[in-house]
Amino acid sequence: MDEFEPIQSDGPQAPLPVGSTALETAILSRLDDDKAQDIVLIDLKGKSPMADTMIIASGRSHRHVGALADHLQRTLKETGLGKVKVSGLPHCDWVLLDAGDVIVHLFRPEVRAFYNIEKIWSVESGHRVDARA
Repeated sequence: MDEFEPIQSDGPQAPLPVGSTALETAILSRLDDDKAQDIVLIDLKGKSPMADTMIIASGRSHRHVGALADHLQRTLKETGLGKVKVSGLPHCDWVLLDAGDVIVHLFRPEVRAFYNIEKIWSVESGHRVDARA
């Protein structure tokens, strides 16, 4: 009898990132509930004074990106976790939400692939020089 090879999938589903603060947890939970895709959390502590955390996620379409942003705004307001500044809502290709310690980038997949901001923040480059040196 022939042996069967296991069916190869597109790869294991990456586990969702886990927030360490109430703000991060609320954002990640809302994005997961709203079916955001490819959610990534990047720790910026010690890398940037602008925020402690960056969360990046994709929506399937302009409408989905806009809905994700709207729901995040509402959730954060309702839970008292802060006021959110929003940029990019009219076009919904790339929406940036600044929630103080957490910055959220919501993209359509094509726009996210083009800008590839994860690479900027999560991969150390040999060209970066310590300012104290």
